[in-house]
Amino acid sequence: MFFLDPTKPINTCFSESCNGCAVRKTLHCHFRPTDLIHFMAIVLPSFLLGGAGIYHVSGFLLVWWLGMIAGFFGFLEIRVMCSHCPHYAEPGNTLKCWANYGSPKIWNYRPGPMSLMEKLLLLGGFAIIWGYPLIFLLMGMQWFLLIVYVISAVGFFMTLKMFLCSQCMNFACPLNGVIDSVKQEFFKQNPEVAKAWGVDGNE
Repeated sequence: MFFLDPTKPINTCFSESCNGCAVRKTLHCHFRPTDLIHFMAIVLPSFLLGGAGIYHVSGFLLVWWLGMIAGFFGFLEIRVMCSHCPHYAEPGNTLKCWANYGSPKIWNYRPGPMSLMEKLLLLGGFAIIWGYPLIFLLMGMQWFLLIVYVISAVGFFMTLKMFLCSQCMNFACPLNGVIDSVKQEFFKQNPEVAKAWGVDGNE
């Protein structure tokens, strides 16, 4: 399947059915093609605008940036953040989530919080990926493109935080915005995850 079966509980959940689940409407345990399309629609503008600004100065350095994007989102981010997500525990060799669809699952599933170093690597990677085009937009004095790029990048993170991170089951991510009451309900259904977080899933 393109995504996980929406009628089947995720691998870490002990429920036999998703019917009547308390968190089903407030947390994304399953993903749909529309979720992937939504994510691409909000992230691609900043990448396209940033890429155009870099290409205006140097096509070779654009290739370098694309390589950084592939390395960061396809490998480093998967290690430091995605491997903590319950979705990573699903069968298969690649991820089938809305943000990193198709990325290889090279590392083992590691439930629980991210370390400080992992958070620094993740946030530092974001800063490098989205900060890199700024250098070329400023160097090339591409002022209009610079303004539109900044607006698209800020808009992406605001939309991500407000509408996607607020429903994401990867509680380890520093951008995660799921409220505590929903987390507790999720822990009740996912005792392995609760244990990794040092939480009593029965509370």
